[in-house]
Amino acid sequence: MPAGSPPLPELVLATSNPGKLREFRALLGEFSVELRTLDAFPEVRLPEEADDSGIEVSALGGAPGPRSARFGGTDLDDAGRVEKLLADLAASALTDRSARFVCVAALAFPGGEVITARGECSGWILDAPRGGRGFGYDPIFEVERGGSSMAELPPAEKNRISHRARALSALREVIRERVAT
Repeated sequence: MPAGSPPLPELVLATSNPGKLREFRALLGEFSVELRTLDAFPEVRLPEEADDSGIEVSALGGAPGPRSARFGGTDLDDAGRVEKLLADLAASALTDRSARFVCVAALAFPGGEVITARGECSGWILDAPRGGRGFGYDPIFEVERGGSSMAELPPAEKNRISHRARALSALREVIRERVAT
């Protein structure tokens, strides 16, 4: 930013997940805004449920859902959570492997107004991880009508069809009119 320029408007993401920050930067790249995560505000303590998304697996009754980042306990990393989900699915008597990523994005303003939007991306759970991109459950989620796991998609394609992309698409005009002006 050139010297003397006014500071950019800030959007604070209710997450500390670096993968989500990368995706939000790409998804909101058209706007002149500064994205910050909760890491920039150590004094702010929000419940984990403040995070934006999760995966719902039909055979697991919609689990892990909003607890996706904590599925199996806080000592598991992404690979451990994927392994636990696959083990739970294998132990299930149900054969339905349908799943969906869900994101509910909220845009909260200083005066208390909150605008929300929901985005979904449907698909299936694979038998084993595929692909080296993405994070979280991306390697075991095959995108409906695509044949690729989310982790096999180029970032631009993932950012076109993902649950976060769909939720942010619904908020795009509000961001344009009320934040990035």
